[in-house]
Amino acid sequence: MMTETCRLLCIVVYVLTLQLISGSTAASTPPPQVGNSSTSCNTTCGRVSIPFPFGIGRKECYLNSWFEVVCKTINTSGSSVTTVPFLSRLNREVVNISFPMNQKISDGLYGVVHIKGPVTSLGCTTSQVSGNSSQVLNVTGRESPYFITDDNRLVAVGRGTKASLTDIESEIIGCESSYEDSKRNQQITNSICNGYRCFQARIPLERPQVIGFSMENSNGTSGEGCRVAFLSNSMYSPANVREPEQFHSDGYAVVQLGWFSVFDASDSRSSNFWGCFKSTTAQSYMTNTSCFCYNGDFSGMSYTNCYCASGYIGNPYIQSGCTDDDACKSPDICGEGETCENAPGLGYRSNPKPKIIKPDKTPVLQGILIGLLGLLFIVGTFGLYKLVKKRRKIIRNKKFFKRNGGLLLNQQLTTKDGNVEMSKIFSSKELKKATDNFSENRVLGQGGQGTVYKGMLVDGRIVAVKRSKVVDEDRLEEFINEVVLLSQINHRNIVKLLGCCLETEVPVLVYEYIPNGDLFKRLHDESDDYIMTWEVRLRIAIEMAGALSYMHSAASFPIYHRDIKTTNILLDEKYGAKVSDFGTSRSVTVDQTHLTTLVAGTFGYMDPEYFLSSQYTDKSDVYSFGVVLVELITERNHCTVPGLKKE
Repeated sequence: MMTETCRLLCIVVYVLTLQLISGSTAASTPPPQVGNSSTSCNTTCGRVSIPFPFGIGRKECYLNSWFEVVCKTINTSGSSVTTVPFLSRLNREVVNISFPMNQKISDGLYGVVHIKGPVTSLGCTTSQVSGNSSQVLNVTGRESPYFITDDNRLVAVGRGTKASLTDIESEIIGCESSYEDSKRNQQITNSICNGYRCFQARIPLERPQVIGFSMENSNGTSGEGCRVAFLSNSMYSPANVREPEQFHSDGYAVVQLGWFSVFDASDSRSSNFWGCFKSTTAQSYMTNTSCFCYNGDFSGMSYTNCYCASGYIGNPYIQSGCTDDDACKSPDICGEGETCENAPGLGYRSNPKPKIIKPDKTPVLQGILIGLLGLLFIVGTFGLYKLVKKRRKIIRNKKFFKRNGGLLLNQQLTTKDGNVEMSKIFSSKELKKATDNFSENRVLGQGGQGTVYKGMLVDGRIVAVKRSKVVDEDRLEEFINEVVLLSQINHRNIVKLLGCCLETEVPVLVYEYIPNGDLFKRLHDESDDYIMTWEVRLRIAIEMAGALSYMHSAASFPIYHRDIKTTNILLDEKYGAKVSDFGTSRSVTVDQTHLTTLVAGTFGYMDPEYFLSSQYTDKSDVYSFGVVLVELITERNHCTVPGLKKE
């Protein structure tokens, strides 16, 4: 007995536990959030947008069965198919849907859905020659949220036709087309259909849910051709109405239905209002909310409708569905000189554009102009200065060239056939560029006659440029003759004279460059690492003898050097001898045996007889060569006579 009792108690406890669990689960599961914009609900059918409270598919996607939309696939012309939306309860194709906005009934607003309504016809087929025809547009029952608005009209197209509304108890609405002369009716206004070719009549603003319309031949007539009648919110006139055969072929006309949000009394969702402000009138202008919902009554039907507040657009039937309509996006919203300021919920404010006081730019422009004129004056003055300086330089160079015997040199060179190209007259600009404007960094050596610079010509040749210190104007003609003479010397052991420049204050001579310096340095400079062998010394002596022999005997005119010494013997890259420095040299005619001049040369190398008699012969050069040979053999410096150098 106790076992039976325990078993029953356990069963009771188990059942109660299950009920508690299921109850708590049910309590914790929220109801479907109707009105939330769920991404799982399809919001389009074909090319038509289906916004909530209308919906497709699951019950959560639409408000109730009145707002259910079914997508149907239908055949179109040919073999193609298309998808179109149908209101499930009315079984009518939907053209478009809009929310409560501008359509007003008393103090309320209603939404609009356009559907395809029926068309009735007479005489459009062989079986409809006479009699009558009718159609019914049924929006079913007092609980239906739809009604046919007074924007619709009964329209009939064709001659000899009488059309009327049926299923309206209060009155009969209809009209009749006429057979009046067409010329007379051409004067009838084309703004509306008024009996010529077509006619139309407004329907009353009531809430009948079933409207029928019929058509028959006019009294005493048998009609003429195809005639049609239909309900439509489109405005027709004799000018724009189509032929009745086209309406008959289409089989429909667009009808405007109004709609409200209708709830069951037991439906708690009617008090939620989808987060919108609850209002008692449709004309609310509160700025702290984006949408309003209100309860109303129309023809005995209670409804709840919602709409976006002024300044907001969107869907008021979903959470946060109304968003600010930024009016300032429109480019023409404000007038010229105004700025647009968007005010959420209030539209926009147009503010006058602040007047900007523009500063007077005249002083600035005057300053810029004066500055430009000043700059132009400075540039012009500088350019004029450079031009005058260049002109003066050209005149000065011409003056120096003429004074230094340039005209005579040109004459001498042009008369030496075949030797014109052997010497060149350099410009001062060329030699300044070659020696970096006679820079001290280019100095190779200095002597009593002048300074020697290392330079590089534009063709890449390395040259030695000798710039004289003084010029003897009384001996310029003799100097020019010697330049011409020396330019013709072509011996491998004599430094070649390449040309001269006469555009400077003192003449400048250009020689070939000898890289290894003079013989004196190689013999007496203890820091020199080069060891001069006897073979090299002998070769230097032989090459010097050959150079002197050429100068005294082989040249076109005998040339006396008058200053043979180790500092005037240069060594090339192979340590071959090159006789240089012809600054004191003189040429003589073939019948002369000696040259009487002022004493010139270097003591120690000078011929004593020449020193005493002032008569220089080729033997005087040979004497100096002998001193060089002794110095070359013994590496001892030349002898000087005390007191003579001082004198």
